[in-house]
Amino acid sequence: ELFGRFPTSEKAQGVICREVALAAGWLAKRRIGGLIVLERETGLGEYIETGVRLDALLSHQLLRNIFIPPGPLHDGAAIIREDRIIAASCVLPLTETRILQGELGTRHRAGIGLSEVSDALVVIISEEKGIVSLAVDGQLERGFNEEELERRLWALLHRQE
Repeated sequence: ELFGRFPTSEKAQGVICREVALAAGWLAKRRIGGLIVLERETGLGEYIETGVRLDALLSHQLLRNIFIPPGPLHDGAAIIREDRIIAASCVLPLTETRILQGELGTRHRAGIGLSEVSDALVVIISEEKGIVSLAVDGQLERGFNEEELERRLWALLHRQE
């Protein structure tokens, strides 16, 4: 597993943030759940192995299609490395934080769980409420629209450099 593979070109990072935000917004409006992971420095090979390998160029259209039920890949997470969707239907570790057990479902607990054990950015789309959240460093930020999510992802990707 190689580390630190996130694209250094600002143009590539901008495209990635935009595509993820567009997909998240589209899914949220339709109350379709989703888990989109952006790999950063920490390699996510062990989680990629739990899913279905895609290695496809990132696009909001493909991300949307992955999560539309009852498709075979809609459960689990899509993991993005650089500008590619590496795998879908991946299983993530659940957070052990007790406070969250009652109020958040498995998708949110998985997103937070991965953000506790890696530096990945995890976008979580709630099918129940149509809310877009972001798990970073074990914390959950909630209630993003497309533009806000795009800006937040951009800021987080640039903070790592």
